Order: sequence, then structure tokens, then C-alpha cells
Amino acid sequence: MQASNWNTTMGMLGAQALKNMDRSRRARGDMLDRAGYGPQQTPSTVLHAEPGLNVRRYGAPADITANGGPAVLIVPAPIKRPYIWDLAPEVSVVRRWLERGWRVYLAEWVALPDTHDHFGLDDYGDHLLAACRRAIAADGGPEQVVLAGHSLGGILAAIHGCLHPDAVSATMLLESPLHFTPASSCFARLIDATPHARPIADTFRQVPGVFLNMMSAMAEPQAFQWERWTDRWLSMADPQAMVTHMRVERWTHDEFPLPGRLFTEIVESLYRRDAFMQGKLAVGSRTIGPHDLRSPLLSVVDPRSKLIPPDALIPFHDATSSPRKKVLHYQGDVGVNLQHVGVLVGRSAHEKIWPQIFDWLDGRDAS
Repeated sequence: MQASNWNTTMGMLGAQALKNMDRSRRARGDMLDRAGYGPQQTPSTVLHAEPGLNVRRYGAPADITANGGPAVLIVPAPIKRPYIWDLAPEVSVVRRWLERGWRVYLAEWVALPDTHDHFGLDDYGDHLLAACRRAIAADGGPEQVVLAGHSLGGILAAIHGCLHPDAVSATMLLESPLHFTPASSCFARLIDATPHARPIADTFRQVPGVFLNMMSAMAEPQAFQWERWTDRWLSMADPQAMVTHMRVERWTHDEFPLPGRLFTEIVESLYRRDAFMQGKLAVGSRTIGPHDLRSPLLSVVDPRSKLIPPDALIPFHDATSSPRKKVLHYQGDVGVNLQHVGVLVGRSAHEKIWPQIFDWLDGRDAS
């Protein structure tokens, strides 16, 4: 998409039109809520709030008092609501952590007004996650936490681990894109044909979720369209799978916008220049790369994925300074709608992948 094509597209659609489409998608999500496909979330308490962030603690106060042990900070992708981690009791990663006796916290990203379009990687990957750690400490939690990030949330978790190695007991990267080449990124051709992201960001200030959704569908139609329809068809024979599929469908309509600066830095520094993998990512006054990640590291990849193929994560995993590393391979599920979120909501993921994750965290897996 050349600059002239971008201008033509914006002339046809307009920023306001895309924002209207965003509202329409949210309305469809509300309709799915009314049909009974909303999330069934674990009770939680907001410990701290500031622009762009709520820090949530899961479980009742009595549970927290009993769980005086290790803590995990969940770092979701900053483009959709985070309840994909806590979709329903039978497929809730949050509940799996609580069942294992962990203190469970969430960095809940909150949509910002247009005046806050200056928030960037330093805010999300450094300052806001540091605010989460302070809130955890004030709640009686440990000084060191496990950071668990999925998709773009894994980028933020890795950035924070590089900047604050002494505060992180382990890092978990779940299908997170950290190495961007034509072979490892389905977005490469689209970005190569697109002008600099700054004018796009300036057009919106807060880049609408529907725009990000459209770009994703253009870059990888198989993952965002055909796989979803195939999964719906396969789920018809299994009522439980169909319910989970529809809950994820509801979640896919629950987007919120990215601040213009964050959108620009993701596209330009990460996707276009691969700066993090190359050890050249500027975050505030620091320049970081995989060698700065020194905590134990567990990564989960899907060998079948074209959205986040193993080559988008494993080279970064291999290049870190982590003293203990492990890679797990997720083989997919029926009933997850988007295979990309299957590691969070898939039945086989909860039966096979998560027990291996907890064994690794508990030190029962020496690798």
C-alpha cells in the first residue's frame, strides 16, 4: 500500500468512519454477551489505577492471605481486553495459577483519551509495569515476580525483563513475536509496502482497534478468517467446544485503540527494523536486546502457526542470556476460534501445556 493509496483509503473511509466501525464491533460483542457468550471471570480487585492501567489482583482476600508464595504478573497484548486469560472456569489460565497456590496479578491496559497519544514502549514496557510491581509489593507480594506475556504482551514482558532483571524471577513468552523477517512475520510484505507509520498514527492519535483488525486480516487471512470458520465447523459436534469458540468470538469484538506513539514504535522499531532482536531497541535512555534478558525463560510456540511461526520467537529465545531455558510446542485445539489464543483457552493446552509450565516453574523440570 503506497502513500497515495493510503491517502485514497483514508479519503474513502476517514478516521471517523473507522471509529464508527469500532463502535459497531463493540455492539456485536454486546449482542454476544446477551446471548450468553460473555466471559465468566474470576473475582478480582483493582489495587492501583492510573492513565492507561489498572493493576488487578485475582482471588478473594482470604485466598491472597493463604497464597503467600510466588507471584505472577500477567501482561496481555495492549489491543484487546485481557479476559482471554480468564475466559471461563474450565479454560482460565488465571484459575490454573490460583489452583497452584500462586498470587495472580494482571496489568489491565485501559483505553486512553486522544490527549495521551504520546504513550509508547517506554510507558508500557517500563513505567506501567514498574507501577504493577510496586502495587504487588504494597499488597504483600514478593520482590521478584514471574512475567507472563502473550502475543504483543510478550514483547512488553521481555522489554521489562531486560530493563529490570533483578525484579523478574522468570519470563514466559507465549506465541510472542520478537524476531521480524520476511520469513518470520506475516506482516512483512504489508509493512514494506506501507509508508511510515507516523502519519497513520497522527491521523487517528489513538489508532482504532478495527484498523488493526483489518490490517491483521489482510496480512494473514488464513489465521484470521479461514481457520476461524473451520474451527466453528469442527466445533459443531462438541457443545463445550462451541461455547468456548463463541466466547472467543465475543472477545475478538472487544478491542480498544493503541496510542499513536506506541503504534508507530511497534511498526517501525519492531516490525520494520527488528531492533529488539538486533540489540538496538531504544526504550527511554536505554538500548536493549535479547542478551539483556537474564531471567529463566520459557517460550511456547505453535509449529503450525503462520501468524507467529516459531522463527518469530525461537531465535530471540536462543539469543538471551537466560541461565535456564525451555521451549514448549503447542499443537492446537478445536473450539478455540483463533489458534493464536489456543494456548490460553484450548482444552489440550490446559491438559498438557500448562502442567509442563508449572513443573518448569516449580523446578521439577531440570531443563
